Parts: sequence; structure tokens; C-alpha cells
Amino acid sequence: MKTVCRKALITGSSGLIGSEAVAFFDARGWTVHGIDNNMRLDFFGPDGDTTRNLKRLRSVTRRFNHHDMDIRDRASILDLFRRERPDLVIHCAAQPSHDLAKDRPFDDFEVNAVGTLNLLEAARHSCPDSPFIFMSTNKVYGDAPNEVPLVELETRYDYADPAAREGIDESMRIDATMHSLFGASKVAADVMVQEYGRYFGMPTVCFRGGCLTGPNHSGAELHGFLAYMARAIREGRTYRIFGYKGKQVRDNIHSYDVCTAFMAFYESPRAAAVYNLGGGRANSLSLLEAKARLEALIGLKLKTEYVEDARRGDHICYITNLGRFATDYPAWRITRSIDDVLGEFAGQKALARG
Repeated sequence: MKTVCRKALITGSSGLIGSEAVAFFDARGWTVHGIDNNMRLDFFGPDGDTTRNLKRLRSVTRRFNHHDMDIRDRASILDLFRRERPDLVIHCAAQPSHDLAKDRPFDDFEVNAVGTLNLLEAARHSCPDSPFIFMSTNKVYGDAPNEVPLVELETRYDYADPAAREGIDESMRIDATMHSLFGASKVAADVMVQEYGRYFGMPTVCFRGGCLTGPNHSGAELHGFLAYMARAIREGRTYRIFGYKGKQVRDNIHSYDVCTAFMAFYESPRAAAVYNLGGGRANSLSLLEAKARLEALIGLKLKTEYVEDARRGDHICYITNLGRFATDYPAWRITRSIDDVLGEFAGQKALARG
């Protein structure tokens, strides 16, 4: 009996989540087509360059095909989908920075919103029954999470009401709030992905990610706070803390656990699904807490500069409530703790991939 080789198409395949997904599905016998034109280099300069990640993927995978392609190139995207007709689409490519979006609004919107539409249309015409996974962001909620009452503790902010302890769920509104232009372009993409699920009945999901992290993150100041902080400690760079006394809180999910969520959805897809995806309370850290722990692990002190003005639309305290995804996919769980994540950044041995 002939073995059927499943095929995945992954955008942003040299980035953090995209590259983890390439390796994850390749290891499971899939043929993987990756789309990436290293636009992080253009966005963030040398710190964002993903060339090393692409070389790593080529050395460790067996069925990976790289396509140096821009998702804004509609004709090329349509042609690739027609040729390959993937069994799964994972869309991770993005302009991912709050701050950069205001300086390059057309690039931001065309990559995040129009690029997503190009992919959705290509999938609708060539593989409408294949699950379409969109890596959205918790920034679609804008600064509405800041309306949740908070208490200031010694090293972090936290939710004042015990009933809010598990964090932000999908009932949080996405309108009538300041997003940053990046957040607004991701809202447009997020809603369009949902609409292709509802209107056309396609199996689509928006994963509204918290802080996505892992050892293959090309961290830059404008994106990837843990990766960049570890880099700043090692290289003696000055790390700028923007507002909130450094007590702003993020929950962190390892790229491997994001990929197992992708697989869970592929195996049991739904139409127009929306899930918050992050590390949850157990994997939450403030900037001050992350600084102290990475300094202890690396054995060096971080130079810091405090900037009084916080980033516009930024969250003060964001912890992902994983309740909806855990209910729909009870076999899925977080396997990488915050200790594991920090240990990898500190240069300890990488964790085995299951």
C-alpha cells in the first residue's frame, strides 16, 4: 500500500514559529513548503536577519522546500497553491512590531492584512478543505486589557480581582480601543480569517498569541523581548524599558507548544475558530522578573535605560486564559515551563523535541 505523504505550506518559515513548525512537521514525515523572503532583515536590521535560521533548517530537515517569496505577490502565491495543494496551511508571516508600523504603515498593512487575504483566496481556490491556521496576536484586543483592574506588587502588576486571575479570554472586545497600527492590521487579518471560515465554511483558526518565544527567535529591540533581553545581557547592550516601572507582565509560550497546538487543530479542525494562545499564569513574567532571572542564569548584569513613556497601545498586564482551547482540545498542554524557556536563552542544552 502506497504511503501518502502529507504536505504543509508554512509562511514566515524562517521566523520563530514558522521555523519551529517546519522542523516539527518535517520530523513527522510531512513534506513542507516554506515561504520566507527574510523581510525581518529589512524591518529590524541585522538583529532580525533570519539567514542563520534558514541554513539551520536546510541542515536538519529532509523534506523542506524553501520559496523566497513575498506573500504580497498575489500571482506567485496563487500559482504555488495551485501546484502544491497543501493539506495544511500555517500562516506565520507578519510585520510584527508595534513601533515600526507607525513608520511604515503601508508595508505593515499590506503584509499583515493584504498578504493574509492573498493566502486565504489561494487556499479557497486550491485547497478549501485544508485547515488554515493563522498566527494572530493578542494585540487585536488593543489596550482594552488595561481596563481590567490591577494591583501593583513589588516586582509586577497583577489582576486585582481573584476572579480575573486566569487572565484574558476571547470575550475581550477588539473594537473601541487603541491598537497601534500593527494591532489594527492584525485585526483586519484576524476577522478576514474568521470570515472565510463562516462565509465559505473553510476550516480556519485564529490563534491570538501572547509572547511567543524559543531559542530560534531572532530577537530585536522592537520584537521578541526575552530573546533580545538575553542577547543584550550577553553583548553588553543597553536594554530600554518603556514605562510601567518595568513591572509590565507577559506570559510566554515556547514555540514547540505552539506547534503541538497546530497539530491538535489539524487533527480536529473547526470553522472560524478563535483561541487565545500563551503560556498562562505559570509562564508569566514581568520585565523586572525576567531581568533578574536571566542575569542569575547568564552571570552578567543587564544595562538598562528607563523611558518614562510607555509604548502606545501596550499592555500593562497580559496573561492568557487558555480555557477555551483546553476545553476543545483537552489532550493538549503546556510542556515547556518558564524555567525551560529561560534555561535555553541562558545557553543551557536545548530541550529534546517530542
